[in-house]
Amino acid sequence: MREVNVSEITSAIAELCMDANFNLGEDVLNAFKSALENEPSPTGKNVLQELITNAEIARDEKVPMCQDTGFAVVFVELGQDVRLVGGNLYDAINEGVRKGYGEGYLRKSIVSDPIKRVNTKDNTPAIIHLDIVPGDKVKLTVAPKGGGSENMSAVKMLNPSDGARGVVDFVVDTVSKAGSNPCPPIVIGVGIGGTFEKVAYLAKKALLRELNQPNPDPFYAEMEKEILEKVNKLGIGPQGYGGRTTALSVAIETFPAHIASMPAAVNINCHAARHKERVL
Repeated sequence: MREVNVSEITSAIAELCMDANFNLGEDVLNAFKSALENEPSPTGKNVLQELITNAEIARDEKVPMCQDTGFAVVFVELGQDVRLVGGNLYDAINEGVRKGYGEGYLRKSIVSDPIKRVNTKDNTPAIIHLDIVPGDKVKLTVAPKGGGSENMSAVKMLNPSDGARGVVDFVVDTVSKAGSNPCPPIVIGVGIGGTFEKVAYLAKKALLRELNQPNPDPFYAEMEKEILEKVNKLGIGPQGYGGRTTALSVAIETFPAHIASMPAAVNINCHAARHKERVL
């Protein structure tokens, strides 16, 4: 049994909150550059170049790439052979968020009650997803999620008879209705199966996959490709100014379903597709 002091988790979370907001992943930057070469719209090209420049400034000057520094969504893979000492895991994560958003001068966007709307002033509490996995490591992933793109996400309880076509149509329709609101070019996470709450989690987790890394199942990889092609034919384009680059990538995650239902979820991420991870 390996012991891990939760103070290590606090420190890691604080650093990851800042890192994720300052440093856009190379996969996203490469997708911008590839899109820039293939985008026929002059305005779309200008927007893509500005997004690349913006990401470079954020990285070099250690400032947020977007004013919305997001809800801190934290994925934890906790090895079953790890014994946490020194405090409570959730408290340690929230302390890390508090520290990271304070030291990094990141915007505090969380209100303590959804109706009363009083800001917590430290961007806590985080959304925490905990998985118990084999081994003696702790893997932490911080994915700051902006409100604009989150607002354009959707869940639909499809009928099993709707099949793959029903899922594709639902995703494309969701993106079409979103228009420019989620700050395209977007990344699209799709969940299929499970239950009402499980499918939303699947769509969120799908956003962690490296861009243009296809689903290992050829059937779903082909579905991802089809959705991406259809979305990019909508003409929304970078920041909604028109063009071919509405989305950079589509990732589908699935889970077994009840015989009577087929839930589907779409979680849209803006062009600032931020997430960083660390293994302790």
